[in-house]
Amino acid sequence: MGLSRRVGRLSLLAAAVVLAIGVIALLPMPTPSVAQEGAVTLEWFGWSHFRLTSPTGKVILTNPFTTNPDTTISVDDLTNVDLILVADAHGDELGQAIPIAQKTGAKVAAAGGGLNTWMIEQGLPQEQIVFRFGTPGSMYRLGDIKVDLVASVHGSEIGKPSATAPYGGLAGGFVVRFENGYTVYFQGSSAATSDMALWADMYKPDLAIFHMSADHDPMDVAMSLKLMSTNNPNLKMAMPHHHRVQPAPGATTVADVQAAMAQLGVSVPITEEVRSEVYTLTK
Repeated sequence: MGLSRRVGRLSLLAAAVVLAIGVIALLPMPTPSVAQEGAVTLEWFGWSHFRLTSPTGKVILTNPFTTNPDTTISVDDLTNVDLILVADAHGDELGQAIPIAQKTGAKVAAAGGGLNTWMIEQGLPQEQIVFRFGTPGSMYRLGDIKVDLVASVHGSEIGKPSATAPYGGLAGGFVVRFENGYTVYFQGSSAATSDMALWADMYKPDLAIFHMSADHDPMDVAMSLKLMSTNNPNLKMAMPHHHRVQPAPGATTVADVQAAMAQLGVSVPITEEVRSEVYTLTK
């Protein structure tokens, strides 16, 4: 009888275990969470005006020249801006940075102490100025985004200089390192300089937005891209700026730049962007 009772108890225990397993099997199992890393998006609005949107939604403009002949956007269209990059004091680089910043509250990262002084005189609140003296080597953090001001071989004349700001100061370019690691080099209006090899090695940009004005020597452009490839296996794309949609006869074109690149053995693909089209940038 003792043995029979033990066997009975064991049978009941086994049945309970089987029932519990069955109930667990019927319950919905938790779905493993998959981290989805966002991408950087880019839009070109003509000339050298780009909008870069970070994976967390931060909006950065470059040289917001909204009155350029090829523009597809106006100041009224820009309602959400976190940071404006201004490469120098020329009218087509400065563009409408001041009214956009006044309207949206965006910070302004501008190269050159003279230009920053002049913008304050024009009514831009000083607290919206990122680089008060605008010197290369400066870095600004926009959340988890790092924006580095680098040098540029270019001028920075102010259209209507003042007694306290007769000249814009040093022109610049920018390296933008986004939250997900994607890195963009915006050349500003610089000619090729050996410093580009240092920035390529330091920051390893994935995209180079290069200067291609009508009279920019294609060989100089090609050398800029060659230098930006120095110790930089990440550079997988280049885009032009500072050019008209319909180039004037004799103006430097992407085909001219590609021919010069072939002579120098540079193989970085060029994407000739379409105005207002949204480009997704991934490594």
